[in-house]
Amino acid sequence: MKEYKLQRVAPAEIEARSMEIIESELGPHSFTAEQLPIVKRCIHTSADFDYAKHLVFTDRAVSAGLAAIRGGCTIVTDTEMARSGVNKRVLGKFGGQAVCFMSDPDVAAEAKERGETRATVSMERAAALTGPVILAIGNAPTALVRACELMEEGKLSPALIIGVPVGFVNVVESKELLRAMPGEHIIAMGRKGGSNIAAAICNALLYMASGNARE
Repeated sequence: MKEYKLQRVAPAEIEARSMEIIESELGPHSFTAEQLPIVKRCIHTSADFDYAKHLVFTDRAVSAGLAAIRGGCTIVTDTEMARSGVNKRVLGKFGGQAVCFMSDPDVAAEAKERGETRATVSMERAAALTGPVILAIGNAPTALVRACELMEEGKLSPALIIGVPVGFVNVVESKELLRAMPGEHIIAMGRKGGSNIAAAICNALLYMASGNARE
C-alpha cells in the first residue's frame, strides 16, 4: 500500500486548520472583516476559491442578516437540503426557525393547478410570514425571480436575500435581476452556487451572531 504524508490534526482542530489554509491561500481581497467569514465558509464548503471572485454583498447585507437572526427570524430555503444544512440549534437560541415550503402538498397542488413551479409558490408562502425573514435560495432561479417580483409589488420585504442558485437556465439572469433590486443581498454571481452554499452562508451568519466561529 502506498504511503502518504498525512498531517496529524486533532478532530476538533480540523476546521480551524482548514480556515487557516484558506486565509493563507486567499491572497489580496477587498472583503470587509464582517464579509470575510462568509467568503471563507463558502470556500471551506466547496473547496472552490472562485467564490472569492464571485460573491457580492450590499453594504448592509451582513449587519441586516445578523439583526434578523438576533430578532428571531425565519430562514426560508428553496430546498430541504439547504434547510437541513442550516444550524437550527443556533438559530433556535434566538427564537428563529428554518422552513422550506417546497414539499408541502398544498404548494405542489397549487403549483400544478396554476402551471407554476413549486419554487414560485413557495416564495408567495414566504411573503405571508410575519416577522423578519431571510430568503436562502440555492437551487431555483424561479424562486429568485418571484421573490424580486413580490418585492416590486410591495408584498415581500425580506431582511436579506441570499441568492446563490446553481445551474445554466436563467441562473445568471436571476442573479443580475436581484443585484439591481433595492434591499440587502448576498449573491454568488455566475453559474455557481447550490443548497450547500446557501446553508454555508446562513451558518456563517449564525456563528457570527452567536459570537462563535463554530457551534
